[in-house]
Amino acid sequence: MKIGSIESLWRFPVKSLKGEKLDQAQFGRHGIVGDRAYALIDAETGKVVSAKSVKRFPDLLMCGAVYLEPPQAGKEIPPVQITLTDGTKVNSDSPHADQVLSDFFNRKVRLARVAPDDFTIDPRGHRDTSPIPAGSFMDAFPVSVITSSTLDRLSELKPEINFDVRRFRMNVVVKTVEAGFVENQWVGKKLSLGKTVSLGVTMPDARCVMTTMAQDDLPKDARVLKTLVEHNNLDVMGSGKSPCAGVYAVIGSPGMLRINDNVELFESAH
Repeated sequence: MKIGSIESLWRFPVKSLKGEKLDQAQFGRHGIVGDRAYALIDAETGKVVSAKSVKRFPDLLMCGAVYLEPPQAGKEIPPVQITLTDGTKVNSDSPHADQVLSDFFNRKVRLARVAPDDFTIDPRGHRDTSPIPAGSFMDAFPVSVITSSTLDRLSELKPEINFDVRRFRMNVVVKTVEAGFVENQWVGKKLSLGKTVSLGVTMPDARCVMTTMAQDDLPKDARVLKTLVEHNNLDVMGSGKSPCAGVYAVIGSPGMLRINDNVELFESAH
């Protein structure tokens, strides 16, 4: 059943930095090629830096990163150029990159391509069952998907709040016409996108304070998360209710996906 088309595609080269909006995206076995390929590591704690650490790393969401050349499946991930809020630009392959970033944040950090061993676990805490490979900077699943219907529904409920898609940091935005939080009904089903890409929808995407934080022209707004708590509070894999928007998915088959490609829904995830 055709349910819509690809409205936008997003890749996030460096975890917790701004994303790249793409005309097309190559999907590999572990998500969009080049997505969350880099991250900052706090030298003191040894932990992956998150925009949620506002006191230690203010304005992280205001910093951007773009690839110097398109990443390709099966090849070494290319360098990125990071742009800081003061206008400073530094390439990831520069010998001075870590020092430039440490000076900016006034805290010793390093730019890494491999996550610490304890970073990636599935939402139930079982690393050995996680669909994310060791060393990945993704939190839980390879791909995140949201619909225009969900964004429209949130805006209808609270028209005074800006529910810009950038708040949700999704990989795929599907343009749909059915009203409401339509992707809630996709869990356990299969999505076919374009000519080759397929996804198995695994669970609702539980949201956190990241959705409320300021970035670019979007102000800090705690009402974003409060609206989800009030109107789309879902049970997530038996772990209790959480405010949700969008869904997580695993890769069924890889390939290239482009804006305006068709999206179909199948009852079985297999």
